[in-house]
Formats: sequence, structure tokens, C-alpha cells
Amino acid sequence: MEGFLVALAVSFGVIFVAELGDKSQLMALTFATRFRTVPVLIGITIATAVVHLASVAIGVGLGAALPTGWISLVAGLAFLGFGAWTLRGDTLTEEEKRKAEKSSKSAVLAVGVAFFLAELGDKTMLATITLATQYGWFGTWIGSTIGMVAADALAILVGRMLGRKLPEKTIKYGAAVLFAICGLWLILEAVAELT
Repeated sequence: MEGFLVALAVSFGVIFVAELGDKSQLMALTFATRFRTVPVLIGITIATAVVHLASVAIGVGLGAALPTGWISLVAGLAFLGFGAWTLRGDTLTEEEKRKAEKSSKSAVLAVGVAFFLAELGDKTMLATITLATQYGWFGTWIGSTIGMVAADALAILVGRMLGRKLPEKTIKYGAAVLFAICGLWLILEAVAELT
């Protein structure tokens, strides 16, 4: 049970931070202007659960195939990369905006499909794979899914309250620093294990 709780807490925190300022939050805001909040969150939850289940399967497979010291080193470097990616920022393309604004299907289906496609290869998917190499699959899957949905729900709530004027630079820099700290920690663990 302790391993599950650690995986749940760590993956929740990492994915919540990774999602801050991500294009998925922008999509959530866009969909929330067109549809009611609950169907938007249901669509996000379903898409996230499916993508992150595939992510943990990949991560568990990698974790079983590679020595833990090297996994920690690669994971640490990946987290430094996620920090740089976060600093670069994300924006919606015009096509993604059009799809979010012009969807005529049910809200859950429209949001679910859009989020599923947007998350393939996204930093939250890659972070979930990385976490699954280190922690139990079930806790990582549940924690990463809840972390992403919570971050998107927060974006919808804050966006509605502030009229989309989120302190983007503060969020971006804070998330990048947290990724860098996690990355350096994993690299130090790897160096200690490999030497």
C-alpha cells in the first residue's frame, strides 16, 4: 500500500506541474467556453486515463528491461528536458483552436478525442512513462490521471474567474524549476548507484 501511495503522490504532483501552462489547459479553456464544465472534464478524464494507461504500460516495460541506475539517469535527463520544454511554452495551433471551437458532436466525445490526440507524445505522456519506470503502474496511472484532470479543472476555474489572464510566466518558471529539481535529484541517485 505504501508503494501505491508514493506512486500516487509523486505522479499526481509531477503531472499536475507538467500540465501547468500546457496546451491541454488552453484546450480545456477553449472547450469550457463552448460546453458545460462537467462534460468537458469527463472527456478530459476519459482521454487522459486511456493515454496514461498506455504510458504506464510502456514505462513498466522499459523498467523491467533496463537496469535501475540507467533508468534514473535517463529519467533525470528527461526531467531536465521537460523543464526546458516548459520554459519554451505551448500554444494552440489555429487548427486546434478551430477544432475546439467548431465541434458539433457531443461534448464528451469532442473533448475526449481532441485530448487523446493532443496528449500523444506530449510532455505529460512522456513524464508518465518516466514515472512508471520508477514507481508502481497502478499508483502512477491513477495519480497522473488525477493530476492532469485537476490541473485542467483549475485552468477552467481560474480562467473563468480571471477572464483568461493567468500569470503565465510565473507558472512557466515555477514548473520548469520543479522539473529541474526532480531531474537533478534523479541524476544524483543514478550517479550514486552507477559508481
